[in-house]
Amino acid sequence: MSEPGGITTVISDFGGVLTTPLVQSFAAVQDETGIPFEELAKAMATVQQEDGRHPLFELETGRLSEADFLRKLGDALEPALGHRPELHRFREIYFDALHPNEPMIDLMREAKQTGHRMGLLTNNVREWEPLWRTMLPVDEIFEVVVDSGFVGCRKPDREIYDLTLDRLGGPAPAECLFIDDADVNCDTARALGMSAVHYRDNDQAIGEIRSALSA
Repeated sequence: MSEPGGITTVISDFGGVLTTPLVQSFAAVQDETGIPFEELAKAMATVQQEDGRHPLFELETGRLSEADFLRKLGDALEPALGHRPELHRFREIYFDALHPNEPMIDLMREAKQTGHRMGLLTNNVREWEPLWRTMLPVDEIFEVVVDSGFVGCRKPDREIYDLTLDRLGGPAPAECLFIDDADVNCDTARALGMSAVHYRDNDQAIGEIRSALSA
């Protein structure tokens, strides 16, 4: 069991922590579609300028459907590429290159078995839920899953952290260990009083997580 006064609750990210690095999936999209990542980034900036909102953030909070997101990207990319890009297989390419990170999944399972409350907090796409939830034993390990695509807010906004704590029964932030591959997301957790591990690779993160859980 977790030690009194120590970490009682673990809140983990999904993509890039419990999976292989997301950069590999974006690289696969680039390779399969022939669209350089820089052009995708420029296209998103163009949509943001036109709409006043970042399309990826809108997608990840469920305010923009996947179909509308890809349509807007296609509209913005067409002038730069000189042709209408083929984006309809974006999700298939992305997930084909994404794989479970078994050592981290095993560590999360171990944390649950030693008595920790377990939460999963992910910035994700509503239409992608059937794909990512079948990649690993989500419901076996995590009692609470907060998916930005369904709750209308996303990391690093404080609102989604408060929502996660509430759904976990209101543990004190000091009792929580937060794990994410984006340092900005860890910054919010630390500002709220949580311990945080910025995942960079398995050796580093597993060592830091084990240290935090045994303190």
